[in-house]
Amino acid sequence: MRDFSQTLNRFDTCSLKWNVMKNELPMWVADMDFQVAKEITEALHKVLQHGIFGYTVVPELYFESIMTWWQRRYCFAMQRQWLLFARGVIPAISCIIRHFTDEGDSVLLQSPVYHVFYRCIEENQREVLNNALLYRNGDYEIDFEDLEEKLSATRTKVFLLCSPHNPIGKVWDKEILRKIGHLCAKHKVLVVADEIHCDITAPFVRYIPFASIDSLCAAHSITTLSAGKSFNIADLHTACLVVPNSDIRRKMLRALQKEHAHSSNIFGLQACIAAYTQCEYWLESLVQYIEENKTTLQDFIATHLPYLRVVHSNATYLAWINYSQIPSKDSESIENFCEILRRETGLYVSKGSDFGENGKGFLRMNLATSRERLEDGLRRLQAGCHFIESR
Repeated sequence: MRDFSQTLNRFDTCSLKWNVMKNELPMWVADMDFQVAKEITEALHKVLQHGIFGYTVVPELYFESIMTWWQRRYCFAMQRQWLLFARGVIPAISCIIRHFTDEGDSVLLQSPVYHVFYRCIEENQREVLNNALLYRNGDYEIDFEDLEEKLSATRTKVFLLCSPHNPIGKVWDKEILRKIGHLCAKHKVLVVADEIHCDITAPFVRYIPFASIDSLCAAHSITTLSAGKSFNIADLHTACLVVPNSDIRRKMLRALQKEHAHSSNIFGLQACIAAYTQCEYWLESLVQYIEENKTTLQDFIATHLPYLRVVHSNATYLAWINYSQIPSKDSESIENFCEILRRETGLYVSKGSDFGENGKGFLRMNLATSRERLEDGLRRLQAGCHFIESR
């Protein structure tokens, strides 16, 4: 059993997350400060010891492990022909945008949302169309009237569904997903469901894959999935697309081949197979530890920083925190809180405005770290708030 309470040194390991000053504590980008399950390490050692790293084909066991995992955990019976290999979720989404839309078309998303989505759209000369989520009573909901209006626009071709939603950590329920799917089908808009965070869902919450809702949702969607977030192997660049519609699937396969976005690597494949076939126990322990970290965060803020509001989260290891009510007369300092927090305390978090205009006044904090390191981060957060209060 992996001990998640260990505080491991990641400096000088070429880590993007830990490419910071020695006095800084990075709690921003979504990777975990936990070593992978021993079965994944053993699978990688086996590949390494063989010592030959030529071109690789995707074994059927890779697809079988995914189908078995989703059937067992989510009661979703995928068919083998639905599955396509991709070297990553973001490369796949960019590929979809290029091949299922034209320059000047609109891609719809729901802010606040994963900031790389904006880049995928804009860097491909498509227009961002935003169905902003409504923040009410400490939670988020969908403005369906606005959603349908934007889906009905002539140039809206793709809807990016983030499920569970990053950064707010929300698991959309079955009726909401069905409503989204049927509206998109009505207006002939392709749903691209990014479900990369689905495995890290609270034990008491049932996660529902979008394509499992009904035949209409399945026929008008592409699901992107990966073991990268769940098992902390994101840098092994291995993903899968679920495409039930045969016409969409043929077009998707041609797009992947045209862009060489379907090339695999033996390390990523074997790590994923090991994760899905041997490491469920590790994931269950991880989810429990993340839930305990969330409780630690909530208790600390309720006791020491009651003017902060933690948005209720039932998925991901990310906390979405509203800091707009910090008692300070200096509005500029509140607006620049994340920059001040890093400068004054060394705590590096993601600023909410990166996720969209309605992310202003929020920050995203990565809780996938040891309890000791989390408590250090919370003390730094408290010090940053007190610095702002004093201005």
